[in-house]
Amino acid sequence: MKTLAAGVQGSNPALNITIFAVFVAITLVIVFRASRNTKTASDYYAAGRAFTGPQNGIAISGDYLSAASFLGIAGAIAINGYDGFLYSIGFLVAWLVALLLVAELLRNTGKFTMGDVLAFRMKQRPVRAAAAISTLAVSFFYLLAQMAGAGGLVNLLLGIEGNLGQDLVIAVVGVIMILYVLIGGMKGTTWVQIIKAVLLIAGAFAMTLWVLGKYGFNLSNLFQAAVDKGGKAGEALLGPGKQYGKTGTTKLDFLSLGIALVLGTAGLPHVLMRFYTVPTAKDARRSVVWAIALIGIFYLFTLVLGYGAGALVGPDVIAKAPGTTNSAAPLLALELGGPVLLGFIAAVAFATILAVVAGLTITASASFAHDVYANVIKKGKTDPDSEVRVARITALVIGAVAIVGGILAKNQNVAFLVALAFAVAASANLPTILYSLFWKRFNTQGAL
Repeated sequence: MKTLAAGVQGSNPALNITIFAVFVAITLVIVFRASRNTKTASDYYAAGRAFTGPQNGIAISGDYLSAASFLGIAGAIAINGYDGFLYSIGFLVAWLVALLLVAELLRNTGKFTMGDVLAFRMKQRPVRAAAAISTLAVSFFYLLAQMAGAGGLVNLLLGIEGNLGQDLVIAVVGVIMILYVLIGGMKGTTWVQIIKAVLLIAGAFAMTLWVLGKYGFNLSNLFQAAVDKGGKAGEALLGPGKQYGKTGTTKLDFLSLGIALVLGTAGLPHVLMRFYTVPTAKDARRSVVWAIALIGIFYLFTLVLGYGAGALVGPDVIAKAPGTTNSAAPLLALELGGPVLLGFIAAVAFATILAVVAGLTITASASFAHDVYANVIKKGKTDPDSEVRVARITALVIGAVAIVGGILAKNQNVAFLVALAFAVAASANLPTILYSLFWKRFNTQGAL
């Protein structure tokens, strides 16, 4: 199989764009319908707390399974084998921290944002300001990575050459995201995430069955084929050390990455905000159980997809493709089902970026409007309507900043931006939340 600099040979850009346009059209109709019921601050920020545990669990998995989870991990496993799968393990184990320590208590103490939990026992204004700054920082790094990833993905799947084409696509992603948030609020965004999660898991499931079918539903045969295709380096795919045993990385680096992945998830503001969309703490716990089940199944699929890409496409072809490791899953789709399956997977990857950036935008805008505007600037003396209006204006500003940032960062290595977001969430957000919930003597100074 050959690849072109512009995109994947054998792909059909028109088909890819058409499938993506159909997804956007359907979700925009749903967002418009959801917006009819978005009247109060609770509707805008927390979807009126009207979602059930299972619905919210599916939405959490939609919010969490970003393009990095789908394209990045499958590619990492295809190239680095065992070491690539460690990302899946870290991301999944992280949900046990969220389930056991955070979900239920957060739903009991909070109202709309992370700042609500911290301000529950402490001086409102300084703590809310600090929580808002942290939320905006994490959201911005994460948002930038998703937007920049959109540019690279377009280059790969649509064959759009040149900087202007990529810039235009990043702008289109940004505009659609702003529409989701402005019109639908949290309710519309949640439905987008539910649809996207169903499509992503269904697509990954179909490809997993297809790959396993080629090897007689025998994992040993699949692993052996990946080892054989990898040549001299193939044997290293099945044991640790292919990526992290290299010079320049120590066991401490490896441990640090693992801790950031496991502890960062439970401190990500856009994940925490999802616990407020259910009516009770019991539903919050149920939603995390559902999320763990769905995310766990998906990460098992990535194991098969990664080794499948290594066996059927080969590490040499993946390394030379535009997007390198990120192209492993799309190239596997092309190998299995031709342009039609590639078109579906391309559209799902776009939908993934859209849903995640919409979730990040509404979280960041809610934090600014609720914590900074309503409680720091107005000292709690504001009506909900003006607060929601400020949240919508903030969403516009964040959307514009994300578009400009995505265009400027499109040629950067986006992996470190995601790692940075997780590092801030793990080292700043999670300890502060846990101390607030469990430590009686924890005070404002300590939180700041």
